[in-house]
Amino acid sequence: MQDALEIIQILTSITLIVVIVMQAKGQGLGGLFGGGDSMGISKTRRGLERTLFQVTVGLSIAFLLNAIIQLLIQ
Repeated sequence: MQDALEIIQILTSITLIVVIVMQAKGQGLGGLFGGGDSMGISKTRRGLERTLFQVTVGLSIAFLLNAIIQLLIQ
């Protein structure tokens, strides 16, 4: 059981990294590290950008829950 949870954790983390990098791809390298030229202006997420955001939130929750379950099992 512990091995399966560890594999799920690794796959979730790799997928989460890929999705985050895909979100920052359109913003340039500065956007990846928190920079960029947005000047505090926010925009509405639409289409693929919204879907990537929702997938990121879901993967983050799955990652956190998996980590908590692993701690409780030990």
